[in-house]
Amino acid sequence: MTSDPNSLSARELARRIKSREMRATTVIRQMLDRVARVNPAINAIVQDCADDAMQEAELLDACIEAGDAVGPLAGVPVTIKVISDQAGYATTNGTTLAADLIATQDSPFLRNMRSKGAIVIGRTNTPAFSYRWFTSNKVHGTTLNPHNPSLTPGGSSGGAGAATSAGLGHIGHGTDIAGSVRYPAYACGIQGLRPTHGRIPMFNQTGGDRPIGAQLMAVSGPLARRVDDLRLGLEGMAGYSPDDPWSVPMPLRGPDFAKRVALVTHPGGIETDPRILADLERAAEIFRAAGWTVETPEIPEIREAVDLQIDLWLSDDHESKLKAARAEDDPGAIALLEHYADRAAAIDKDTFSKLFLRRSALIRAWRAFLENYPVILMPVSAELPFRKDEDLEGPATLTRLWTAQLPQIAIPLLGLPAISICSGVENNMPSGVQLVAAPWREDICLTAGEVLEQGFGLPQMTM
Repeated sequence: MTSDPNSLSARELARRIKSREMRATTVIRQMLDRVARVNPAINAIVQDCADDAMQEAELLDACIEAGDAVGPLAGVPVTIKVISDQAGYATTNGTTLAADLIATQDSPFLRNMRSKGAIVIGRTNTPAFSYRWFTSNKVHGTTLNPHNPSLTPGGSSGGAGAATSAGLGHIGHGTDIAGSVRYPAYACGIQGLRPTHGRIPMFNQTGGDRPIGAQLMAVSGPLARRVDDLRLGLEGMAGYSPDDPWSVPMPLRGPDFAKRVALVTHPGGIETDPRILADLERAAEIFRAAGWTVETPEIPEIREAVDLQIDLWLSDDHESKLKAARAEDDPGAIALLEHYADRAAAIDKDTFSKLFLRRSALIRAWRAFLENYPVILMPVSAELPFRKDEDLEGPATLTRLWTAQLPQIAIPLLGLPAISICSGVENNMPSGVQLVAAPWREDICLTAGEVLEQGFGLPQMTM
């Protein structure tokens, strides 16, 4: 019987711990030893939780020995992004401005995970203010892609992506307002799920209530090396909480659905990299071989969804955002906010009201489309993972990068769940595809994602 926790799925690891075939203290000690060996080379985990993790593992083992009931995540090592509250740790969001902002209670999704037995082994890096698809900042430093240090590990949950890819935890917590779960999963060669808004409760006591864009579009979600680990992570994080006014107690599984896929290779007319096009065609063939129907219909408007997303997220209170970025003196945050400064300045009260009218129309069109096509197969990004800090190369490059990210930016505005599935790593360059489903149908994303995972093969742990 294997003694390496990383050779097991999260579900199997929890089963063995609950049945006393393995001890939580042994598993967590092995994982912390791996963190000590591997993490210095990639700087994915930037806040150490080792002492607390061992105490929790000892308590869990004692509960199991006593015959007490324990949850489905019993002893599973997880990581938490530094954007979220964890009692006793600073919720830095990658900034020196919040380096001493110590939480006194857990965010509700973390309370859910811990109540089910998960053990936090470390907290992962994010760019300053979680704005970028690149992960570096002045308080925690730069996170490197474990496949290739010249590539971004993605962002803003780049630390979670790099840690999970390198076998530093079975499930990584990330947040996603414009692709920040899906893109790090894509860039690091693993799987990542953006749930429906309201599925996973979020609230930071350290930060209070969020601005409009975050309230409407930001979610927490899991990253993992297996789709079933995403499923278990979702089950662990989800649940109603009165702390989150958008929290909804919806069932995790819906009714049967038609195995019908809409293949979209150039969403919004963007130019898609040839390797990604080949990945999409491979994915389509995997679905067909599994008995699914694949068609190529015209999708509803998607470019406008990106424009509305930018306006609701970055333009809202833009002046304060830019002031904070300049106070932090973070080049990535400043470059992004200055890039959209003129757009933000042009939005008045009437324009802002019209944004919500157009958002409603787009959501209605996409929901109608998903009635006929329960799964949309499309790129995560139109380009392969970007070079490290490529967004600092000037306005023209920044425009190109944001255009390439259209397939993931639009999804939060539309209120849809989506999953990023690794299609493989070639010459140290990961790639993948994205699956989109109707609201509250993460189960469809996961079911379809497992079909592709079986065809593409399990992502391989790096390092």
